[in-house]
Amino acid sequence: MAVLVLMEDGDPSLQMLTLAREFGDPLHSVRMDAVKPFAPDALAAILAKAAVDLAVSAVIAAGTDRGNDVMARLAARTGLPFAANCIAATPGDPVEVVRNRWGGSLLEGAMLHSSRCLITVTPHTFAIAEGAAPMELDVKPLVEQLEPGDLLVQVKDHVAPPGGGVSLAEAKVVVSGGRGVGSKEGFAIIEELAGLLGARVGCSRVVTSAGWRPHTDQVGQTGTKISPDLYIACGISGATQHMAGCKGAKRILAINSDAEAPIMSLADYAVLGDLKEVLPAISAAIRKLK
Repeated sequence: MAVLVLMEDGDPSLQMLTLAREFGDPLHSVRMDAVKPFAPDALAAILAKAAVDLAVSAVIAAGTDRGNDVMARLAARTGLPFAANCIAATPGDPVEVVRNRWGGSLLEGAMLHSSRCLITVTPHTFAIAEGAAPMELDVKPLVEQLEPGDLLVQVKDHVAPPGGGVSLAEAKVVVSGGRGVGSKEGFAIIEELAGLLGARVGCSRVVTSAGWRPHTDQVGQTGTKISPDLYIACGISGATQHMAGCKGAKRILAINSDAEAPIMSLADYAVLGDLKEVLPAISAAIRKLK
């Protein structure tokens, strides 16, 4: 059965296609940048018309901030059932889905009773599947003219994160500090190591609460969810809320003076020691190699 997908730039959207391909065929797509600047109601209007015109059985998008925003508005506009942040979906009557709840600490099974359902896919759930050979695309306008009300909500400006560079969510290496860093000034050794590794600096919630780092640096359920190749957690205990934000990391290295800290048993590698001694030693070794 035909499936409509909402495509945007970045790996989460490509990963979403893995589930979409299993869900149905052929695939039709609408690009997130079809409306500039970003206007979620306008995109919802386009998807609503396309879903009817193409007689699709499902509309699927990546579970990004923008993907969930547009799909929630599409659900409100059409009255169709919407399952956000899914890690699996099985077509049928009803459609069966498994989705993340409570920051990933709970998996919920649900059934969508509808001839057309709306689904977003949790980022980093699937590997990017190899696609078929490039082919000619039939590109055509779906909506000739948008209603003025669909353009009331728009992105008018972009504010770069402090320090610029790659965002926390997209960084391949993240070096984070927690309560064990001790102070705002203590993050100097975190920043030094991050600079040598070409990494992004992160932190735990307690650090932002203390005012040592901005909220944009926070990794966790109420911060940014990350999936780097390597996550180095320094002086972080590993509370459930924090681990919900970094569990997508391919490798976790924990550095902590407390052997009983939860993160020490959850990490792929653990170093028991004072981070104020361990981090400078690592930085010195990297400099020597360079």
